[in-house]
Formats: sequence, structure tokens, C-alpha cells
Amino acid sequence: MRATVILILGLAAMAMAREVDNNMSVKTDIKEKQTFILKLLNHVTEPCMYKEIVDIAKTFKIEQGVDLYTKTDVHKRFVKMLKFGVLPRGEVFTLHIDRQLDEVVTMFHMLYYAKDFETFIKTACWMRCYMNEGMFVYALTVACRHREDCKGVILPPPYEIYPYYFVRADVIQKAYMLKMKRGLIDHKLCDFYGITKTDKDVYIIDENVYDKRVCLNDECRLRYFTEDIDLNTYYYYFHVDHPFWMKDTIFDKYKTRRCELTLYIYQQILARYYLERLSNGLGEITTLSWNKPIRKGYCPWLKLHNGVFLPTRMNNYVIVRDDNVDVVTVAETYERIIREAVVKGHIEINGKRFELTKTEDIETLGKLIYGKIDKDVTTTPVIDKHRVEAYRYLLIVMKACLGLNVFKSDKYFVVPSILDQYQTALRDPVFYKLQKRLVNIMILFKRRLPCYTKEQLLFPGVKIDNIVVDKLVTYFDDYLMDMTNAVTLTDEEMKKTKSDMVFMVRKRRLNHQPFKVTIDVMSDKTADCVVRIFLGPKEDHLGRLIDINKNRLNMVELDSFLYKMTTGRNTIVRDSKEMHNLVRDRMMTRDLWRKIDGMTDMRDLLVKDLRNYMTGFPTRLLLPKGHVGGMKMMLYCIVTPLRLVDNMDLTLLDTNRKDLVMDFRSTVLLDKMPLGFPFDRRIDVTMFFTPNMKFVDVKIFHKKMTCDMKTRWNRWVLKHYDMVHMTSIDDDKMFVDVDINSHVDRDVHLIDTDF
Repeated sequence: MRATVILILGLAAMAMAREVDNNMSVKTDIKEKQTFILKLLNHVTEPCMYKEIVDIAKTFKIEQGVDLYTKTDVHKRFVKMLKFGVLPRGEVFTLHIDRQLDEVVTMFHMLYYAKDFETFIKTACWMRCYMNEGMFVYALTVACRHREDCKGVILPPPYEIYPYYFVRADVIQKAYMLKMKRGLIDHKLCDFYGITKTDKDVYIIDENVYDKRVCLNDECRLRYFTEDIDLNTYYYYFHVDHPFWMKDTIFDKYKTRRCELTLYIYQQILARYYLERLSNGLGEITTLSWNKPIRKGYCPWLKLHNGVFLPTRMNNYVIVRDDNVDVVTVAETYERIIREAVVKGHIEINGKRFELTKTEDIETLGKLIYGKIDKDVTTTPVIDKHRVEAYRYLLIVMKACLGLNVFKSDKYFVVPSILDQYQTALRDPVFYKLQKRLVNIMILFKRRLPCYTKEQLLFPGVKIDNIVVDKLVTYFDDYLMDMTNAVTLTDEEMKKTKSDMVFMVRKRRLNHQPFKVTIDVMSDKTADCVVRIFLGPKEDHLGRLIDINKNRLNMVELDSFLYKMTTGRNTIVRDSKEMHNLVRDRMMTRDLWRKIDGMTDMRDLLVKDLRNYMTGFPTRLLLPKGHVGGMKMMLYCIVTPLRLVDNMDLTLLDTNRKDLVMDFRSTVLLDKMPLGFPFDRRIDVTMFFTPNMKFVDVKIFHKKMTCDMKTRWNRWVLKHYDMVHMTSIDDDKMFVDVDINSHVDRDVHLIDTDF
């Protein structure tokens, strides 16, 4: 009996110790890990200013630590790569050069396969000091998102790590001017440039969106959307979570539908972009054609840290030229093979057949378009590992036709185009033309599948009685972005590990007033269900009603969530701030650092302030801009029974759990129905409409607001440009209107005019 009691007490003590240890891992370890990661990513374009990181890098013998990694071949490959030579520090990094891609993937594998967090940190410190900074940031970012011991670590937003991809070159130039003059500058010049200094010695510089010097065509109306820093961050983080080069074995079991999700995200970005085009009176997104010039160019006005400008593509850009005709041929061939495979219903790669006829085969299609089929040595052991795989990274090959030629360019010293960086790709209008061409392959695949039947759409006993939507109003507001990392530190600042001058850039951005969607649902039973809410256009840019089969691809998924239906009336209220996978304004890294230093438990911070920090779509961009008088739109809602994916743990969505919660980009991934259901397939209108779905008409109003950027631009610049009826007098302090000789009276015939 006594032995039994001792055993029970011992087990209880072990359980308590394990619980304390787990709590410590949440409270203490995460805090220490977070602080170290923030140091590693601070001022990455300069030598490391933190002594502990430099000391670790100097003492860690990375070439001798083969036993510190779970895969020895990864370490051997990395050491061999170092001996051969790697991309120097200070040079521009891009994934679209084969050699650079191979180097950065090897760096990621070193970080990912480190046996413990200590080895991971030592490897990261060594890379921070000796490897190319762009490669280091990318490899560390991907590793932190996929290592189990980095769950809960929050990375700084990419626009603070490397502001050069998000801030115009003229703004960064003004910051350098302020740094060189130590803040002393002419007050009139400050007013003209929009430079202000706060009481806390923070310098704010306007990125004047009304400056038309980079406006090449009417696509410039959409710059507020395509150049939005949070939208580009969303796209970049999605790539980080689902890299095209990563094998399925690295992904956890909750990311098995990653290719389907990739295709769906691209389709949703296209649909959201189209809504913004309608708001500005522009037409449909045209599909990219290799044999026609690109009529509308784009000037990024971005300069990188080493002085290289991202190139401008002028209007009427000719794609097929003598220097890239072979690359265009490769892209056309790849695309034709994939389209033919969709039509045939299968494809063969290295003797292995892959089907393209079932709903789940969309994973194979996604790999053909955006990635590659992993080699399976168990079924095809005779594959030559040195052979070039077909259908490899079709998207990269297509981008090579438009900018950086990955087949002929210098493997190191490159000038990437705006499309070659995932932080900037959304800025270029041609990105959407190219993606529409690729999404059309997915549409072709979906056309092979049958329309949804009445049984698949119906939820027996459930009816949506009414939908009420608050007034939808959008407007523009200002946002301050920290761009201090774009300005070089002095020797004194390096010693203090802190910049004496803080630089912010003021940006104009789209926002909307909070709103709620109230759904009344009648049910004759208690059941788990999935609620999906979509927003789409009702008319095209010419005011014509859009057919539902054409319009289904323009429907943007506003919200999707799981709901416990009860018998009787269910009133579901969804606040725009609480809709699924949305992120509010990200906390500035300097504020995050300050909060972490003053807290002992990070869990509340992760759940409340940092919710969906790495995966969320910006809440501000939930609605398109709309019109001043209201833009006609449609809101669609459907309630369907939950068809839970096998072996899925629903408690992962519980924010009251003791451990860290998992972030889902889409809760409908827990449901077996395809993403985009029910608009992903062609609609048979005779079977589509059921009681558990409902369309309602809504309008989006845009509230015009006066901006001091525009008034300042008019005051300082435009008043001096209308010189037709003005001439100066002796006293140059003023201007007067005079009737100068060159004035032509329009009522006089030209033949009566004396020349």
C-alpha cells in the first residue's frame, strides 16, 4: 500500500513538473526566442550590432557540426556550397535564379533540420554574420514558420525588415537627407516635401500619392490597392507558408491541401482586384498574350539598398524579342502540355501516370502549375536524378518572359523585375494578367467536373430567413509605417544598438467603417454546419448585369466559419472585425519589443493583439472602394452541413487552450467540400437555388475626404504650372494676369490672323 502511495505521489509530482515545464515553454522560452529572432532581423543590411550574436557566430564551427543536424547530407551539401562560393553580402537576392534558389533552400534545410533550438539559433547567428542578408531573412522566415519549436514566434512584418520593397525611392532619399543634416532642414522645404517632426524626435515623411511623375496610364488609379503594404505582406507570408519548392514531407498534416489553397488564393486575389477595378471605372482583367505588346506599363519607383533601381516597364512593351524567344517557347510548351493533360484527364511524368479527373486531383494540377511533382523513388527507382524535370515552376518560366531571364542572366549580379519578388509582385498590373492565364487552367479543370446537384447544395430542414447588412462605407485614412531600417546607422548608434533618429513614412490607404452582417436561420434540428459569406459585383463597368456563370469567379469570400445550429430560429451576427482570418493593423516592431520586455506570459498577447498576425488578410481591404453614390453589389450566404475532414482535431480552434493556438487561413479546410464552394464549378441554374442560401443586394458608398497631401501639392506645384496667362513684372514677388501676345481668340478665323 505504501509503495502504491509513493508511486502515485511520484507520478503526480512528475505531472506537476511536466505542467510547470510546459507553462515555462509558453511563458519564458517563447519570450526568449522572440527577443532573439527580433535581434537577428534588425537592420539586416548592416553588420550585426548585437555582441551575443557576433560572439556565437565567431565561436560556432558550422563546418564541423555534422552531428548537430538530423540529416547529414544537408550539412555536407551546405559545406560543399560554401567551398564553391555563395551569393555575396550586399547583392540582390531573388528566388527565380536557379543557383540562388538552390543556395537559399540549402540554408533553409540547415535551419530546419537542426536537432534542437540551440543549434538552430547558432546556425542562424552564423548565417546572419556571413551569408547574404536577403537569403538569410528568407531562409530564417520560412524556417520559423515550419519548425515546431518556433510555434508562437512572431516575425517582424517584411516592410519593416526591408523597407526598400515598400517605400518609394524619393521618400528614402529624403530620410537620408535628414540623417546627414541631423534633422536640420529648411522649413519651407519640409512643408513642400511633407516632412514633420514630432515632440518625440520622430520624423514623418509623406509618400505623396498625388505626385503623378510615375503615372504611365490609368492603372495608376489602383495604386492604393496594389501597393498596399498589408496586401503585399499577406501575399508574401502565404508564399512563406506554402513555398513552391518545398516537398510535402516537410508540411504538417494540417496543410495537405496546400496546392488547392494556392490555386484558390490566386483566384481570390484576382476577384478582389476586379472589384477594385469596377470601383474605378475600369473593365475586366485582360489575359496576358505572348504575341501582343503589353499596352500598359508600370513604374515601381523603388530603389534597393545597394543603389539598384527596379526597372520600369514602359507602355506597349514587346514580350517576344530576340533574346528571350526560347524562354517564351518553353513557357508556351509547358502550358500547352498541362492544358492537354487536363483535357485528356491524365498526365505522365517519368513513366508515372497522374489522374486529373477527380475533385482531389486538383492537388496534382496545383503542383503542375506552381510547383513540381515530387519524385517517388519507391515506384520509379530508375529516375535519373540529373535529368531536368518537366513542368517545373511554370510561373517562374512565365515571369522570365516578362523580366529577369533565368536561363541567360548572370547567376549573381542581377536586376530583378518587380515580379521576381514576392513582396512586390502584386504592385505590377501585369501580375494579374499573368495569373488570370494560369487560373484559367484551373477553370478548365473544373469544367470537367459535373455541376453540383440539388442534394450537394441542400441542407434539409434549414432555411435562411433574412439577411441584414449595415451600411457599407469606405474612406481613405493615413498610416505611419516605420522605415528606420532603411537608413544606415552611425558608429555611435551601432554601439548603442539603437537609432537616434526614427523615420516614419505616411501612406494613404483604403479603409472602411465597421459593419455587421446579421443572418436569421430557421432549423428543425441541432447540427454542426459551415457558413460561407461571399461578396460580388452585380453589374460590370458599363452597368450591365453579369451572368451568374461568368460572375461566380468574381465572388470574394468575406467570411467562412463553423457554427453550432440549434432547433428553431438562429440569429448569427458577424462583425467585420471578427470575420475569419483577418488581421488588423500590425503592431510596430519597436512596440512589440517593448511589450515583450514588460510581460511574463505571451499567450494573451498572441491570442488578442497578434491574432492572425502571420496569415491574416487585412481587415481594411475587406470591401472595395465603391462609388460616392453607391456601387451595386451582391452579398451571398449559404449554410451547409459540416463534412469534417478525417482525423481533424477541432479543439485546435479553441482559443481557451493552454498551449498555443493554430492559425488556419481558411476554416473551410476542415470541411471536405472544395474551396470556393459552391462557386468553384459551373452553375446549373435549374438546380442551384435552395432554401439554405440567399442573395441580397447591397451598396458600397465611398466617402470622399480632403487630404493635406493634395492641397499641399496644389499650393506648391500646380499653381506655377499654368503659365499661359501669366507673366512676371519687375518686382518678382508677385504675379499678375495679362493678355500676352501669344493668346489666340478662338472666335477669330485663322485666315484673318497676322503671323
